[in-house]
Amino acid sequence: MSSAAPRVTGHDHVGPGHLWSVDEHLEDILATVRPLEPIELHLLDAQGCVLVEDVTVPVSLPPFDNSSMDGYAVRVADVAGASEQFPAALEVVGDVAAGRAEPLHVGPGQAARIMTGAPLPPGAETVVPVEWTDGGLGEGPVHGMRARSLAPEGATGTVHVHRPAGPRAHVREKGSDVKAGDRALEAGTVLGPPQIALLAAIGRGTVRVRPRPRVVVLSTGSELVQPDTELRTGQIYDSNSFALTAAARDAGAIAYRVGAVADDAETLRSTIEDQLVRADLVVTTGGVSVGAYDVVKEALSHVGDEDEPGSGVEFRKLAMQPGKPQGFGSIGPDHTPLLALPGNPVSSYVSFELFVRPAIRTLMGLDDVHRPTTRATLVADKALTSPKGRRQFLRATCSRGRVTPVGGAGSHLVAALAHADALIVVPEDTESVEPGTDVEVVLLGR
Repeated sequence: MSSAAPRVTGHDHVGPGHLWSVDEHLEDILATVRPLEPIELHLLDAQGCVLVEDVTVPVSLPPFDNSSMDGYAVRVADVAGASEQFPAALEVVGDVAAGRAEPLHVGPGQAARIMTGAPLPPGAETVVPVEWTDGGLGEGPVHGMRARSLAPEGATGTVHVHRPAGPRAHVREKGSDVKAGDRALEAGTVLGPPQIALLAAIGRGTVRVRPRPRVVVLSTGSELVQPDTELRTGQIYDSNSFALTAAARDAGAIAYRVGAVADDAETLRSTIEDQLVRADLVVTTGGVSVGAYDVVKEALSHVGDEDEPGSGVEFRKLAMQPGKPQGFGSIGPDHTPLLALPGNPVSSYVSFELFVRPAIRTLMGLDDVHRPTTRATLVADKALTSPKGRRQFLRATCSRGRVTPVGGAGSHLVAALAHADALIVVPEDTESVEPGTDVEVVLLGR
């Protein structure tokens, strides 16, 4: 099923020399990419997915009054005024264990040995922890109970209680967590471990969600080789496909990394076609600039979907640094969205944060698809400069309202990027940002 809508964005009039703004390009992407269709999944398969409907509670939690301590279920009056010097002596009438529904009634002068999570027996009004008793041993306070298999006599005899307990002490009341009819989770919730636990606790084995998007990542370049192999003259290790695959997973997708594709248009087209069967989104890196070996541009510039107007891949220049050359469109019989990013490692990562991550979050059905932003005071040795009319993004660290650049905008500073946790956004109409100025900061990894 298609994850791309027809391209109707109001930008169809732009010419080949148009310099797109960041906002224009992102608007086109988000107007085209649409959320995946909902499906019913078992709980563990739904982890990381987004709910498409509210979930209500069918049964109260806990479903009955139960003990929050290992101890003795008693009547309040029977332990009033109890102390170590003058303990209350009560007859133990049996055990109440979690998961066991044996009928047991606590009458005046009686106590039932009760375990954490076990239902409060009829007649009992409160629970005294075992540490407030002699455990039925006739001595001072104990620290716990002996295992029933080793000392079955603990469920009978007499127990001495050394402290009083008020009404409903150490009792978890029925419905104190959630009540039947309450809304447990709202539509739009991302299902993490606590949410999965709640769904299981209220008896839901399956849930209706939008599936996690399947993202195929491939890098291009005959110079790229796999890590753990020997570099030859003119070769470099392929870092982009690893970075973007990890970034896609971090964004919530199921990501597949494809080995680097050589600079051959036919090979690239064939590789992408083979990958479409498992892709809701394709991300390429490299080969989108103006060089003679920019294979992505060569292979995809004339690829379109004849049965859907506005489809195909369009290559653009954006008013941003790094990441000026970009490509976007849809390909294949299912009109799968494709984003073509630059090959510069930092350019590709910044482009991912600005464009691919919001696309993934849109496929997931999330309302807020952007990284959080904040304002911070620039701490730098010199002013940040940017060509007027071109938005610039620099790697930085941000702490306690202060942001420090750790790398420039247009270089291969992979090491600097590894130490960054934020991007500084330099506005398009700004040529220089002086130290001490408040700037917009995009927080990464949040």
